[in-house]
Order: sequence, then structure tokens, then C-alpha cells
Amino acid sequence: MAAELLTVAQCYEADRFAAANGVTTLTLMENAGRAVADAVAARWAPCTVAVLCGRGNNGGDGFVAARHLRERGWDVRLALLGRRDSLEGDAAEMARRWERGDEPVASNVLDDAPLVIDALFGAGLSRPLDGAAKDIVAKLNGSRIPVVAVDVPSGLHGDLARPVEGEGGLCVQAALTVTFFRKKQAHVLMPGRLKCGEIVVADIGIADAALATVKTTMCENTPALWTANYPWPRAQANKYGRGHCVVVSGPAHATGAARLAARGALRVGAGLVSVASPPDAVAVNAAALTAIMVKPFVGTDGLADLLKDARLNSVVIGPGCGVGNATQELVKAVLATKAAAVLDADALTAFKEDPGALFAQLREPAVLTPHEGEFDRIFGGLRARSQNKLEAVRAAAALARCTVLLKGADTVIATPDGRAAVNTNAPPWLATAGSGDVLAGIIGGLLAQGMDSFAAACAGAWLHGEAARCFGIGLIAEDIPETLPRVLQALHDGYPSAK
Repeated sequence: MAAELLTVAQCYEADRFAAANGVTTLTLMENAGRAVADAVAARWAPCTVAVLCGRGNNGGDGFVAARHLRERGWDVRLALLGRRDSLEGDAAEMARRWERGDEPVASNVLDDAPLVIDALFGAGLSRPLDGAAKDIVAKLNGSRIPVVAVDVPSGLHGDLARPVEGEGGLCVQAALTVTFFRKKQAHVLMPGRLKCGEIVVADIGIADAALATVKTTMCENTPALWTANYPWPRAQANKYGRGHCVVVSGPAHATGAARLAARGALRVGAGLVSVASPPDAVAVNAAALTAIMVKPFVGTDGLADLLKDARLNSVVIGPGCGVGNATQELVKAVLATKAAAVLDADALTAFKEDPGALFAQLREPAVLTPHEGEFDRIFGGLRARSQNKLEAVRAAAALARCTVLLKGADTVIATPDGRAAVNTNAPPWLATAGSGDVLAGIIGGLLAQGMDSFAAACAGAWLHGEAARCFGIGLIAEDIPETLPRVLQALHDGYPSAK
């Protein structure tokens, strides 16, 4: 299944598409509830399960799941938020098909229930939990009972990716979430993703053709997004055909970041990699590098002269460069060339007093790779004004007129035309000094090999996260480039998520 992401409104539109093409909403509900029951039965042995149902379609899915589990021999307690005679439409019909009784949603429903299915509220909930729903969710979260959420955990907004009542607000903490057709933003963005637990995307009968109607430009970042154009080495290729990435070094006391980036560029396949060094850094860089060349330069004019060589087709600048006017001028020199550019760290912070001066110079192909602090310095207030991280990065890319990658556990990559991808494979131990420098280098190495900026940023983020995942706990930045060959070999040989 493809990894497109949908808004709540687009999910409703996909349901309407299915209904218009012969798949009734009642059939969709039946399939959704059965999918929940299937997911539960695949992970737990038959036991007593408490199914919490709301009054809407999410509750209807819960009635279906209860019926299918009951038919498979499970002991099912069904609790309804409200009265059966208040149900309408498909939910009322599924309640009619549940031929057993129900009880009110109350704390005693959880007694002696080793498993709970949360079908109280779906992704479109627009008000905070209250009353009996609030009480049961609070008690549930305070227990150790595993919860299977239908569509999204109750209380979590499908678009905002946070509880409806705000950051830190109340919503169900699920062990498993079963959603339908495609994921929503809440399934991939923080903190919503943490509330969902394991996520299963079930096919309930909506044809992929619905995507042409909803016209989403958001996706989860998987190899399927970019492997078709990945620059694998070819039999008759040579190093000169695989691009030449230049990483601009800082002064002698701050050279490690540039070397980390250069190593990332080389390991990801750039044919040639050089570290452009100011005079005082030449000796230390030359002593520490082997396959990576050192190219001295003096000041802005020296870097500009160096980059007149069109064979130097990608540049990474920022790691360890220092913050100030000198770095601003070096960035401008890089952006004045035709080389693809990756601007990271100090190359961004140097413009914090005048971001417009940076935006005026930016163009494709260029990639900005800020962490949250750097993002806020050059896109001041944008995150606070946006409903979620994805919206903020899209707006930043439109403002900067180039690809923007905002790092984090939910790294978001966006382009000026609105395309966006969310990377979800980064483990917690990737948060270590220097890892961002390696990411900048990986992206620079992919740009050198001819990938477009969005594909290079997406591929770089995924490879970076996968290398960290493969290495495991204890990772330091130097380990990432050395683990890349294993990841690349697996990808080349048909990594499951690339299919």
C-alpha cells in the first residue's frame, strides 16, 4: 500500500468516492470493524474484551468489531456512550446487528477486562473529552490495560496530531491503532504518533482511484517514494560521473562537523568529496582525511574561485562555520553558483537578524536542514502560527522558495509547491552530537549524484534514520556513515519497504 497521508476531510471525501462507485458506507463500516477484529485476533489470545462505543460512525465500527470477536469465541462486554435509540444511520444498523446487550460507559466496564477496544470518537472530534468519556479515558490511561484504538485514539485530533484540548491534554494512550485506507497526519506527526502505538492500515474497499479525487500532496517517507530514481552505480560509470560534493569547513578549532558531513557524502555514493578549508584548518583536515580531498581557500573570493569549477556540483555549508557576517558572505558565494546547496546549522543561524537576506538568495536546487531552534531563528513565529509541524514546513518552503527539512523524531520535508513527506524511522538514539552534520552530508552526496532536492532530502532522511536503527543504542555520529553500506546493500537487494 502506498504511503499517502490524508486530512480528515480527505478521508470523508474518499468514503464518498467509494459510495459513489458502488461500495456502500455500511459495507465500509462492516469492513472496518472486521479489520479491527482481525488485528486484535492476530495479536491476542481470546479473552474478555471491553468495547467502548461512541454514538457516531466510530462507535458503529466498534459494534462490528464486537460482533466478529464474539463470533470467534471471545467474551465481549460492550459499553455505549449514550442510548441505543439515539444512534442514527449506519451506526444504528450495526447496533441492531449486535444481538446482545450493552451497558453504559462507566469505570466498572474495565473491571476484569485484560483488553479494551476504543471506538468512542474518531479523527474528526473537535471538542475536548468530557463527562463519562473523559472519566473512562482517564481511568484507562491510569491502568495497564492495552487499548486498541479504532482510527485514532479517542481525544486525538486527526489533523492537529495532538489532543483536541491542546498539548498535554487528555486522549487515549493506545497500544495498537487500526486505521483505514491511508494514514492521517496524527499517525505520523508528534505527539500524536506516540499516542497511537503500533499502527495498522486496513483495506476496507476504497479503491486507490479515490486518491485522484482527494489530490493529497502529503506522504509518509518510505523508499517507495524515491527508489525508482535512486542513483545506483552503473556498470560503465566512473567516479567523475557520480558527482563531486564540497563541504565547507570551519576554522581549525571547529573542523569535525565538516568532516562528518564529508564522510556522509562519500559513503552515500558521491564519486568525489572535498573539504574546502580556510588556511588555518588545512593541516588538521589533511591529517584526518584520506579518500576525502582538502581544497584550501581564502575568504569569500577564494571560495567563489574554487566553486567556478562546474564539476563541483554540490556544496554543503554551515556545520562548524561559525555565526557572523563572514559565514553570510560564504553562503552568498555558494548560492551564486549553479551547484546544488545544502544549508545547515551556522549557515542558517548567521541570518537570524535578517532572514530576508537569505531568502533573497535562495533557489532550487537547495535544501535547508534546520533543527527546531534554527527553524525558529529564520522563520520566526511560523511554527506557533501553524496548526502542526507539516503545515509550518510547507509555509517555510514557500517562503524560502526551496526544499526545507525540519529535523526531529518526525522530520518533515517540504517543497515550495506544497509537496511534503514525514519521516518516521528515526530512533531516539539518533539525537546525538554531529548526527545532523552527517545528514547534511548525505543529502549533499545525493544531490551530487543528480537527485532532485526533494528526493535527495527524503532519501537522506530515511537512510540516516535507518542507519541509526540498524546500528542500535550507543550510536555516535561517526557510526552513521559506517553503517550506511549495510543499509544501502539491503535497499539495493530489495528492502521490504522499498517494494
